[in-house]
Amino acid sequence: MARLKEGFKGERAIIVPSFIKQDYCNDELGRQLHITDIGFYPHAKYHHRERKAEEAGQYIFIYCIDGEGWYTVSGIKRRLQSHQFIILPKHVSHAYGSDLKFPWSVYWIHFDGKLAGYFAQGHEIPVTLEPGINSRIEERLDLFEEIFITLSKGYSTANLNYSSACLYHFLGSVKFLSVNRNNSRTNTFRDEIDLVIHYMRENISNKMTLGEMAKHAGLSASHFSALFHEVTGYSPMKYLNHLRIQKACHYLDFTDMKVNQICPNVGFDDPFYFSRTFNKIMGISPSEYRALKKG
Repeated sequence: MARLKEGFKGERAIIVPSFIKQDYCNDELGRQLHITDIGFYPHAKYHHRERKAEEAGQYIFIYCIDGEGWYTVSGIKRRLQSHQFIILPKHVSHAYGSDLKFPWSVYWIHFDGKLAGYFAQGHEIPVTLEPGINSRIEERLDLFEEIFITLSKGYSTANLNYSSACLYHFLGSVKFLSVNRNNSRTNTFRDEIDLVIHYMRENISNKMTLGEMAKHAGLSASHFSALFHEVTGYSPMKYLNHLRIQKACHYLDFTDMKVNQICPNVGFDDPFYFSRTFNKIMGISPSEYRALKKG
């Protein structure tokens, strides 16, 4: 069963036994990404770790949710503050510890596998995850708890596989969030872009121009169009068409409405133009899509 260690008040930790890790590295999923250690240290005033390069056998994710601390990688020392995370690289000497005056509370995960370096890349510098409407911090911590509880129930293949699958989600949520936030230009206007996408969805049956979308975002048409493409990877009108066809698929799946009835409900006046657009996006005609076996 899982080995839990006591130390700081409220501390929780699970260290996966070596023989379990070795066996799981032969698993198809485990060799790609797996957890070796996981825990939470609240108000850990005297928390301190130091490892030589040969001792640093995994990547280490550290997420400070309160207080602050420090870490050193290859002789370079930095601070880690509340609402920041780092991922320490594998096979690189490091040290880290809590601030004595403002001790940190940290979630941490040691992980490894063929894809571990992909998720760790570029995160030696602290990334800030400020609380906000779209920060999803609670969801991320719930996912951490899901991993911890799963491993605390033992090391069955199913538990190990589920914990690895959850780890993909967990690491993906911070990796791709940080990629977006590194671009301060798109981050500044992300809320405006989200509002326009919401506006598109709410008015899917109405005619909509680029100028109207830009006005809704409070930006010029050219500025809005450039920012929208940076954030989503698509032009506003192309994105709108994707949403329209997505809604059309819903009608084809869950109603008996004919194509000429669906068209006005998703913003198309011309059934032939609708069918061409549908085929271009989905790769098949509306009737072929309706005939597909789904679910």
